[in-house]
Amino acid sequence: MVRATPFLLLLFLALGAHGLQGTQQCNLAGHWKNDLGSNMTIYEVKGNGDFIGTYFTAVSASPSEIKESPMLGSQHLPYLSQPTFGFTVNWSFSDSITVFTGQCFVDEYGKEVLKTMWLLRSHAKKRGDDWEAT
Repeated sequence: MVRATPFLLLLFLALGAHGLQGTQQCNLAGHWKNDLGSNMTIYEVKGNGDFIGTYFTAVSASPSEIKESPMLGSQHLPYLSQPTFGFTVNWSFSDSITVFTGQCFVDEYGKEVLKTMWLLRSHAKKRGDDWEAT
């Protein structure tokens, strides 16, 4: 029985390592496009989880010409295979800011997909306009 214990431990470690190989890492850095045609580029995710990039929206209620806008974000640490994250876009062509929060998933075909929710805040001229500005 003494020899069986190391063998079972070795077998468990081998099976456990095989199971880990199937987990794919989702990398936020790169170019992303959503189903409405908006484009986002994340340049690099730093060791502390912070990242910068640009966002070009295909959808806007602003009468101004749409321009590429800077974004600043953070990925939750420690690095998980399918990380949660958040970022802020400071729109270059309007008086609003949007915050996004979401998670990066790897589907069964190995494709990386971002699922997000967002909240846009426009400038309000007075306190009474607060509710409709969000």
